[in-house]
Amino acid sequence: MSTDQHPTADAGSSPVRYGLYGLSANDLYLFNEGSHFQLYDKLGARIVSGAETPGVHFAVWAPNARHVSVIGDFNGWDRSSHPMQPMESSGIWEGFVPGLGRGALYKYFIESNHNGYQVEKTDPFGQYYELAPKTASIVWDLDYGWGDDEWMAARRKTPADRSPLSIYEIHLGSWRRVPEDGNRFLTYVEMAEPLTEYVLRMGFTHVEFLPVMEHPFYGSWGYQTLGLFAPTSRYGTPQDFMHLIDHLHRNGIGVILDWVPSHFPSDEHGLVFFDGTHLYEHQDPRKGVHPDWKSIIYNYGRNEVRSFLISAARFWLDKFHVDGLRVDAVASMLYLDYSRAPGEWEPNEFGGRENLQAISFLRRLNEAVKERHPDVLMIAEESTAWPMVSRPPYVGGLGFDMKWDMGWMHDTLEYMSKDPVHRSYHHGKLNFRMLYAFTENFVLPLSHDEVVHGKGSLIGKLPGDDWQRFANLRLLLAYMMAQPGKKLLFMGGEFGQQREWNHDTSLDWHLLDFPQHAGLQHWVADLNRMYREEPALYRQEFTPEGFRWIDCNDHLHSSLSLIRFGVKRGEEIIAVFNFTPLPRHNYRVGAPAAGFWKELLNSDARDYGGSGQGSLGGLEASPVPSHGFRHSLNLVLPPLGAVFFKRGESA
Repeated sequence: MSTDQHPTADAGSSPVRYGLYGLSANDLYLFNEGSHFQLYDKLGARIVSGAETPGVHFAVWAPNARHVSVIGDFNGWDRSSHPMQPMESSGIWEGFVPGLGRGALYKYFIESNHNGYQVEKTDPFGQYYELAPKTASIVWDLDYGWGDDEWMAARRKTPADRSPLSIYEIHLGSWRRVPEDGNRFLTYVEMAEPLTEYVLRMGFTHVEFLPVMEHPFYGSWGYQTLGLFAPTSRYGTPQDFMHLIDHLHRNGIGVILDWVPSHFPSDEHGLVFFDGTHLYEHQDPRKGVHPDWKSIIYNYGRNEVRSFLISAARFWLDKFHVDGLRVDAVASMLYLDYSRAPGEWEPNEFGGRENLQAISFLRRLNEAVKERHPDVLMIAEESTAWPMVSRPPYVGGLGFDMKWDMGWMHDTLEYMSKDPVHRSYHHGKLNFRMLYAFTENFVLPLSHDEVVHGKGSLIGKLPGDDWQRFANLRLLLAYMMAQPGKKLLFMGGEFGQQREWNHDTSLDWHLLDFPQHAGLQHWVADLNRMYREEPALYRQEFTPEGFRWIDCNDHLHSSLSLIRFGVKRGEEIIAVFNFTPLPRHNYRVGAPAAGFWKELLNSDARDYGGSGQGSLGGLEASPVPSHGFRHSLNLVLPPLGAVFFKRGESA
């Protein structure tokens, strides 16, 4: 696929010139040392337009190759036409093709020193690829006129730990489609306006895209990444993706990308066995092959691989103005015995199961990101109890800003899936979290992982008839909002998508024609609005000073009550939850102060599809001691309901 006309190399002139563009001796030294983190400006295909002879400079790492050449549509894919030359002992080969420009298709032909192995490879540093299943790289540039200066300046001044963070997780290929045009994808550009409008209306602060990095198999959702430096061409050009990010930023919405340094697929045109040797991966399958996904594991102990991966992370922050990276499958990187039976893994040098090279890599990754972008978010999907994931490397941590709380997700969904008559026997699933809630900086995820592979939809996990299932989902989302920790919700959960997510089709937007679905959507928007407007819900999410139980032990009524604190008096929020379908009249909870407590939100309001029970907009705290407080509120606690109160003036 060639999207632009481009000059053709002059076959009558010397086709290649060496050592003139891009790479210095210092670049080679830093690359081999494992500390070059801007390789995207040095390796791959670089357009040279200001020189006496314009063209394209190519550079690729293949230290065990006997011969490397650039092949493409400009030379009839002739393996002998444009040979490249090695640069000293760096393992990098370079070449220059004069007269070449934007839009040219190319690959590298590599002949190995080992057994005469020959292969055609896609450029590991390619910034634009042919549309899959084709596999050529495309010569491209990243010129773009950004308009998000105001957003970027504000981001630098806003501490993430004390700001609201409510993330809308999205798969770009299935958020919306165009059914009247063969059910095709929306492009990046087509998505910019409707996505921005929707996220603003719903009140989310950020979007998180499942991996947009180029991947050969669409059904991997991007998690089988091969083009770590290229947004997938399925939805448009790199500039089109920049436009999407820019548009979101100009409307006050942050952008987080899923990023996968844990493994890569074994497609022959990709990284595997790149120069006839195990270059990017381990040779030993006990370290180099992932047993669950049958994919290939990076060799984190190799300096050049560290330069490659950290440059890939920095690329999206430097060139695409991305506000954060959610690093996938960190647990699989940390443990040598991850998903392996005895005898299928090799201990580290001290006899332990910890992957010391991966630990060192993750710490250096986070340090390198923060050195240049101290204001971006680094979020780990780490599913075990590994200590200090979100603590700095200088105190022994991994250096992430935040970590997904997978324990909260599993416990809460298991509890919510129970029939309410049985919930009193599982009350510990709700209150156990507070024993560890401040050991890390947590994100509470209700992600795509919970609505795939036969798990059903979010609302499909919940018991009861239709009314009860919607009430349960409103209750679940309210409980997430009240708990300390940032929030994440996968698309469709906000309006009660009923079928399991399918990456091949759009979300079922027609469900919003039904009042229950529209009411749930309204509830999520109001929850997000409250979260953003009330400092008690976000200013102290990572410290115990921001939280106190009122009563976490009322298992007989399957009820909970808590207080969230801001940094000023009067910011306190009381939240009370009833996990049964029975309304609780005269339900008393302690209050930290006298006065009128206004009902901020009630999940049982008729606007949301509820039965309309509650405390008539608020009530006065009475001087009746309860739960260790001198005052208390005598509530009407609605069925399968959540209510939020804040001190305010009487209506």
